[in-house]
Amino acid sequence: MASESKDVSSQTDISKMKTSDDGSFKRAPMVFRNAIEKGGKFEPELGRYHLYVSYACPWATRTLIVRKLKGLDGLIPVSVVSPRMGNNGWPFAPADDFPDADADPNYNAQHVKDLYLKADPDFSGRFTVPILWDKKLHTIVNNESSEIIRMFNTAFNDSIPADKAALDFYPEDLRAEIDSLNDWIYPNINNGVYRSGFATTQSAYEEAVHQLFESLDKVEKLLTGKQYIVGDRLTECDIRLWVTIIRFDPVYVGHFKCNIRDIRHGYPAINKWMKNLYWNNDAFKSSTNFNHIKTHYYWSHQMINGTRIVPVGPIPDIEPL
Repeated sequence: MASESKDVSSQTDISKMKTSDDGSFKRAPMVFRNAIEKGGKFEPELGRYHLYVSYACPWATRTLIVRKLKGLDGLIPVSVVSPRMGNNGWPFAPADDFPDADADPNYNAQHVKDLYLKADPDFSGRFTVPILWDKKLHTIVNNESSEIIRMFNTAFNDSIPADKAALDFYPEDLRAEIDSLNDWIYPNINNGVYRSGFATTQSAYEEAVHQLFESLDKVEKLLTGKQYIVGDRLTECDIRLWVTIIRFDPVYVGHFKCNIRDIRHGYPAINKWMKNLYWNNDAFKSSTNFNHIKTHYYWSHQMINGTRIVPVGPIPDIEPL
């Protein structure tokens, strides 16, 4: 795939990212928001779709977990980028041969940006993962993880074994509660760690970090004496939160200055819930690569960590049960 000649460095180079006038970080909404559905432009056809992810990215890891839980491994292939996101954005293995990174099997793209510019040569947003790609129309179906996991939850139920089709991580009877929790967990925790880490003024950082820990305190109370956040079953609420919590001690405590407390010493109920999902459910463990996670944040964010030195600790990355 030929790389576009126009200058897209403002879209690829995270060091050129701008914060608001008050120093706060505002995440831009995703642009590709199509759905895989019967009778639509993107039918749930076998062999048609491909998932591009980073093990480092929490949003992408959501999609890996649900893909595994629903048994979509054989239906939707996946390609993993290198965690070292440099001036050209996320690279594939030919551009940066990092352990456990893949080449792009569809177009031999060198960077994620190549896929975006193939889908839309005039695309002006950031070149993010995950990407749910349509190999038939050669375009991006969706790049919003919260929508991709709901597609994976139901769109292919007619093509997978009955036991996998029966799994529902956004059940009708719990949707109101899940939506209500997502409404504050996403801005205050999932995005709250980024709002803390990417803040460029003391006031913006302090506002974000206090909201983050107040929300973690609420989750701790919700999980005390419970195995899951909502009801007595695994739901998307657990999946969406877990990808942030598993990165908290290895990255966010130090790199993003989220250091009022760590998870392993400050939140016993959250820590137990996180460890239980990691050690007892392979969809969570197999979707987690601590080398990619730590390398990405500490290497890619030079505006925060100018030396690109990746810390050795914490040891272990996650405690045993």
